[in-house]
Amino acid sequence: PDDRFENLSGFPYEPRYTDIPDGDGGTLRIHHVDEGPEDGPLVLCMHGQPTWSYLYRHMIEVFVEDGVRVVAPDLVGFGRSDKPAAREDFSYNRQVDWFNAWLEANDFRGITLVGQDWGGLIGLRIAAENPERFDKVVIANSGLPLPGDVAKETIDAVKAFRDPSTPTPTLPEMMAAISNLTSAAETGSRELGFAHWQKWTWETEDPPVGMVIAASVQAGGGEALSPEEIAAYEAPFPDASFKMGPRAMPTMVPTLPDDPAMERQKAAWKVFSEWQKPCLCAFTDNDPVTAGADTILQSRIPGAKGQPHQTIQGGGHFLQEARGRELARIVSDFVRS
Repeated sequence: PDDRFENLSGFPYEPRYTDIPDGDGGTLRIHHVDEGPEDGPLVLCMHGQPTWSYLYRHMIEVFVEDGVRVVAPDLVGFGRSDKPAAREDFSYNRQVDWFNAWLEANDFRGITLVGQDWGGLIGLRIAAENPERFDKVVIANSGLPLPGDVAKETIDAVKAFRDPSTPTPTLPEMMAAISNLTSAAETGSRELGFAHWQKWTWETEDPPVGMVIAASVQAGGGEALSPEEIAAYEAPFPDASFKMGPRAMPTMVPTLPDDPAMERQKAAWKVFSEWQKPCLCAFTDNDPVTAGADTILQSRIPGAKGQPHQTIQGGGHFLQEARGRELARIVSDFVRS
């Protein structure tokens, strides 16, 4: 309902909507923000789970000041976009298909992508499948996961842990597992650590979205979110029935080799293994979720060679909250370089 989004703290932007085919004979409505000069360089800012375009409010201000046009959509299931109610609706491939259709409907070109969390996973896929529309890419605390040789015992352990018969981790247990992902990578148990987030989100019928984001921002060294900001992150979800997107999306991250998205994931990597357009990494130094992904991206994407990659001090996973203006300046300079 529109009244859920009235008078949001720091987010006065006019909503814009695009209807796209849903793949089942119906339509979906996708929301986006479009600010700045129409003839300015175009930056496409894509958010992840469980946030929405509100996450980019600090960056939008900077882009508009710098004469950059910024488009920030809401993923299906998030923000002001439509919210399918079935888990199967939220597969990785479906989100990519929906945003391919959205991109075509709006005919955006000359794009610099900024992708964080799922915004990078989906954004990089649509860039790989529509390369003629993209000029540059900025990857911020995200990646293009392609599980390789995962030990059978790890696969078995993850699947056993995620089985419904296994008790759901508590919120503190989940937060502890996520905060320890960096050290888990050294012991080869990163997949199991991330499975705590996948299992907790899926099996928690009414996850406290605003509280989880606020806790993550503070853990990353950001300022405490105000009650109004926390409420803005809860605004898209009048009740638990609207939260299938936040619940389902973590389980769709391809962490095991038998993931159904693997074939198209490999195809996207084939494109990026030959990608010559400028590609910049801007990661924080304290995000346990994506630590090390920037090294992989820089080594495997030709367009990343020689770019002014940035390691941002502090900021945690949701760097748009804690280091938004700094990230926006990095992107703005990159766009104009």
